[in-house]
Amino acid sequence: MVEIKLKVNGEERTADVEPRMLLVHLLRDVLRLTGPHVGCVVGRCGACTVLWNGKPVKSCMALAIQTDGTEVVTVEGLAKDGELSPLQEAFWEHDAAECGYCTPGMLMAATGLLMQNPTPTEAEIKRAISGNLCRCTGYVNIVQAVRSAAMVMSEK
Repeated sequence: MVEIKLKVNGEERTADVEPRMLLVHLLRDVLRLTGPHVGCVVGRCGACTVLWNGKPVKSCMALAIQTDGTEVVTVEGLAKDGELSPLQEAFWEHDAAECGYCTPGMLMAATGLLMQNPTPTEAEIKRAISGNLCRCTGYVNIVQAVRSAAMVMSEK
């Protein structure tokens, strides 16, 4: 076991991890943050997407030990003081979730996009979420929600 220290959703955390433990398992099994979903475990579906040092990363493709001294944000970290983020609110308003399994990963991929590009085009939104699979929505409402959130966030 190796002790690591990282900031998760703004809070300093310490954990003992096996060197081969995946980040998704640290988050879910050790830190009890179940927002990142375990889907394919080979980096194809995006259900486990988190922000690692501000960039969207599929947490099934990163080792927990790599996050020592870094910052990770999960979907649980998007809401502040009990208030949904503008993106979460837009997903709700635009009915951008059906079963909800992909939603945390979609939210994190889109959050990463909006952090880097606050006024993305439709093509840029589609490219940003292209690594996240959804079998329910057809993506139309997801793209609309991201566009809507970008407009709301740019007004603030």
